[in-house]
Amino acid sequence: MKKIVLISLILFTLLVLSGCGIFTLNGWITPADDDFIACIEELDTPQEIGNYMQGNFTYQYHSIYAPDPYQLWLTKNGDCNDMATFATWVANYHGYKTYQIEIFYRGTYMRHWVGVYDEGNKGYSITNNQYYDCWFDNFKDIVDYSSYLVGKTWTKFFVYDYWDDIIKIEYNISNGKIRR
Repeated sequence: MKKIVLISLILFTLLVLSGCGIFTLNGWITPADDDFIACIEELDTPQEIGNYMQGNFTYQYHSIYAPDPYQLWLTKNGDCNDMATFATWVANYHGYKTYQIEIFYRGTYMRHWVGVYDEGNKGYSITNNQYYDCWFDNFKDIVDYSSYLVGKTWTKFFVYDYWDDIIKIEYNISNGKIRR
């Protein structure tokens, strides 16, 4: 019995320390809520999406629970993954090619998510809980900038396409060693 309790405690602790919860858009169906759809229709650019999130959503860490975009819209509370998911879903709804980046940091189990928009000739732009009016040529530049904003050194990152398939993994290599 002690082993079961100990293993359960360890697993729970790892889940709590692992960072933001994860929601996948695979198979998610847009709810038939006219107010939600009307709101989403107005958020037709990455900048509008970021401005809306900054003015209407409050950061609230969810260690296990990860709401879908509709639940986030209803509750107005979410963490970085929730906001990245909402942002990429809305942008995809309006025809933007979108990605999410999961960033891992040195010396911690915490991770961070950002929503990424392909804005064509301008390059990539991002949101966390707000829109950043800067352009990036590649995913690594986004990770470097996001890491600078949170004051941490990244160890690796995963880039997911809209359907949550990993399309890129990169490790931060220093002096020929992979930082883990």
